[in-house]
Amino acid sequence: MTTSEAAGPTGPNLNLPEPTVEALAQQARQAVEALAHLSDPAAFSELLRLSALVGECLGVSARSLADGGSWAHVAEVAGVTRQAAWSRWRSETP
Repeated sequence: MTTSEAAGPTGPNLNLPEPTVEALAQQARQAVEALAHLSDPAAFSELLRLSALVGECLGVSARSLADGGSWAHVAEVAGVTRQAAWSRWRSETP
C-alpha cells in the first residue's frame, strides 16, 4: 500500500472517532469569536460569508429534521410555532 492509498481525502486515515456535535460547535464558536476580535476587513468579510452560510445551513438542517420527524419537532427545537418554522425553512422549490 502506498502512502496515498493510506491517506483519506483530507489526509492520513488515522481511524479517529467522528467529532461530537458539541466539539464541532465549540470549534465553530471559537473560530467565529476569533474573527470577531480582529480589526481586519478580511475577518469582517469572512464573518459576513459565514453568516450567510449559517442561514443556508439552518434551512438544510430544519428540512432534514422535519423529514425525519415533523415540523412540530423543528418548531419545538427552534422555540417557535410550527407555522413559523415551516414558513421560514420550508423548501421553496417544488
